[in-house]
Amino acid sequence: SGIILVKYWFSITDQEQQLRFLMRIHDPIKQWKLSPMDLQSRVRWEQYTKAKEAMFERTSIPEAPWYIVEGNDKKRARLNCIQHLLSQIPCEDVPHQPVVLPERVFDPNYERRTLP
Repeated sequence: SGIILVKYWFSITDQEQQLRFLMRIHDPIKQWKLSPMDLQSRVRWEQYTKAKEAMFERTSIPEAPWYIVEGNDKKRARLNCIQHLLSQIPCEDVPHQPVVLPERVFDPNYERRTLP
């Protein structure tokens, strides 16, 4: 059918999660990002980890495996994930005409106004 299922899990260490939560607690601009469920995740870290491992074991199949992205460095994690995702999708070059930049038309009587 042409459907490609790609599953990613962004994984961070316990220390990184604690650091991110503390930064959010002490930054009024980021406090909205903390939900009651986030706070419970600190209490249930091991329970959630066991559930995640069971989920991987039961749902990772050859046709749709889980890919784990090391997420302590958010920017690198996102870029690596994008690169990997794009590598999973077959693609081919699309033929197109070369783009040629035309010469700019110049009117000697036009004077560009200064913006306020």
